[in-house]
Amino acid sequence: MKDAIKFTVVGAGSSYTPELIEELAIRRDQLPVREVMLYDIDESRLEIMTGFIKRFSAALGFDVKISMTTDLKRALDGAQFVDTQIRVGGNAARVRDEKIPLSMGLVGQETTGPGGMMKAFRTIPVMLNVAKVMKEVSPEGWLINYTNPTGLITEAITRYTDTKIAGFCSGGIFPKMWAKRAMGIDYSRVQYDYVGLNHLNFSTNITIDGRPVTEEEFCAIAKQNYEVDLELIKLLGALPSPYLQYYYHTGRKVEALRSASQTRGEYVLELEKEIYAAYADPTNEKKPAALEKRGGGGYSEVAIGFVNAVYNNIDTSMVVNVPNKGAVDFLPDDAVVEVGCLVNAHAVAPLHVAKVPVMARGLIAAVKNYEQLAVEAAVEGDYRKAMLALLAHPLVHDYDVINELLPRLLEANREYLPQFYPKG
Repeated sequence: MKDAIKFTVVGAGSSYTPELIEELAIRRDQLPVREVMLYDIDESRLEIMTGFIKRFSAALGFDVKISMTTDLKRALDGAQFVDTQIRVGGNAARVRDEKIPLSMGLVGQETTGPGGMMKAFRTIPVMLNVAKVMKEVSPEGWLINYTNPTGLITEAITRYTDTKIAGFCSGGIFPKMWAKRAMGIDYSRVQYDYVGLNHLNFSTNITIDGRPVTEEEFCAIAKQNYEVDLELIKLLGALPSPYLQYYYHTGRKVEALRSASQTRGEYVLELEKEIYAAYADPTNEKKPAALEKRGGGGYSEVAIGFVNAVYNNIDTSMVVNVPNKGAVDFLPDDAVVEVGCLVNAHAVAPLHVAKVPVMARGLIAAVKNYEQLAVEAAVEGDYRKAMLALLAHPLVHDYDVINELLPRLLEANREYLPQFYPKG
């Protein structure tokens, strides 16, 4: 008989944690969870979240041991599955990631462009440590990564450790969600080819019950992608990630971000005060209504779907961030890509992408070039490679701008970048 599951959440103070508990409760007959271990470095948030999770689990009728710790080794010890959702520097660092690039006329966003690189610089060393400790105390366990930028995090861990990792983003099921909203059909009826990188991907060959969608159905689904113009999607002939708004509507997006009364990070900082006030209420046993404004829909469904596929050895088709291994023929084998995979207890196997949309090849290759340089810069604390990464990025690539931008970004994040500032 298989061991009952110890499921650990690293970054359990995240407002998303209750979603994971809810999905585990839904799948309780498939997944015998003996313990949910909550870990965070912020003891105050951890205590509030643990109290809420205990009340929430009881309300769901989910009889499971809920534990908490600020000791990473204890958190990871014996865990079969470790879900990571950390934010190094918190949302205050996110706001700086947004505002500094915007001040120089560039996209200011937490995963795309120079802000995303700084998030990777802060986060990769911390995540490498999580992976290494996990290999020591739970060598057969799976790390399920939702920490952004998930593509860069997954690439760093696969290149510099041998910990088992699957990188995820709910974006892999967005086309299914759009079809459900547009046409009122079940997820399982919708299939598609999916290729690209995290937050830079395209879905093609869309089918319903095995038949190709009509032009009318394609447009109905495409209309649900509110961030990219419908006429542009029709021109592409593929469903793009909503994050492609930053590449295809760059001038418009920069202007909108600069003229907004607050950045997304500032909005989230305020929103989380409301969410955490609800979590802290000792009489509350329901997810706060404000949580819906936080985003991240589909996250828990994908994460726990992966646990089910692996634990119960059920062949499951999922979109995962994994080393390429020939799936995308114009990228290096060790480059992490976001593609359809076959998942079971034995492997997360990327499926060969028969046809990458012609107009997407150059963009995917350019951003992957940036990502690989950024990962190396993050691990080595290499200023030159950081410069080269920004030069390679299609949204930056201006040497005169980078010469001013990079020192400002690094200095603003000094306390979280020991690899760049070894003397503090």
